Amino acid sequence: MKIMVAGAGQMGQGIAQILAAAGHTTLLNNLDHTPPERGLEQIAMRLTRASAKGLVSPDSAHRTLSHLTPSHRLQDAGDCDMVFEALAEDEAVKKSVLGELDRCCGPRCIFATNTSSLPIARLAAATNRPDRVIGMHFMNPVPRMKLVEVIPGPASSQDTIHAVVRLAKELGKTPVSVRDVPGFVSNRVLQALISESIWCVYEGVGSAEAVDTIMKLGMNHPMGPLETADLIGLDTVLSIQQTMYEGYHLEKYRPCPLLCQYVKNGWLGKKAGRGFYRYEEKGAVNHA
Repeated sequence: MKIMVAGAGQMGQGIAQILAAAGHTTLLNNLDHTPPERGLEQIAMRLTRASAKGLVSPDSAHRTLSHLTPSHRLQDAGDCDMVFEALAEDEAVKKSVLGELDRCCGPRCIFATNTSSLPIARLAAATNRPDRVIGMHFMNPVPRMKLVEVIPGPASSQDTIHAVVRLAKELGKTPVSVRDVPGFVSNRVLQALISESIWCVYEGVGSAEAVDTIMKLGMNHPMGPLETADLIGLDTVLSIQQTMYEGYHLEKYRPCPLLCQYVKNGWLGKKAGRGFYRYEEKGAVNHA
């Protein structure tokens, strides 16, 4: 298949990498000031590191990169079989891009959105093909995590559902179908945990390191909830929690003032070098 990934951030890069590794002709598109070539460079760096560790062969890494092409125009998706939308968790931006893609893609092209929380029905309404729009929510980091939440919208056709389930399995993922509600299952559960953990830090119940250590050693979580939040990106966490709070009007999803302050300060987590932890070459240092 020929597939475009619209959005060359962390998630878009991961999705493009696994599609290319599976042999699909993959266009990596980016709409902001960062050129898509930068995303391809980061994919190449990760593959080089993986090759050095013996996780992938040099030949496999080379084949993956050979299937990747930078794209500077959404119109490049005109002959694609599928488009993955992997933009920031901003409903207006996603709708605008999906609407433009709808105008330039063929009628059989499937649109899969990697939204973390936004209802698929609302995103599909920006197109004239709601039957061909569906949620495929990958986990971060995409190449390593096995789960894909498959979220059919109310108009998603059975052909569309079968196509994305088949693709997910081909990519070595485990697709799990869930209902189209804000946050689906993954973030409905995860954001409640992350939010409560942030409130614990805000109220002085424990430091970020204490909260994470308790969850790792006491609950056997591989990562603490605040480490997870830093990995996701605190700006994304805030956007998801705002969507969840607006959707459910439950206090457990109300963003903590500490989270809002960190985002306002530009402390967005690992990608910014600082969130609940500071990130340096030798690892994370707690700063709470």
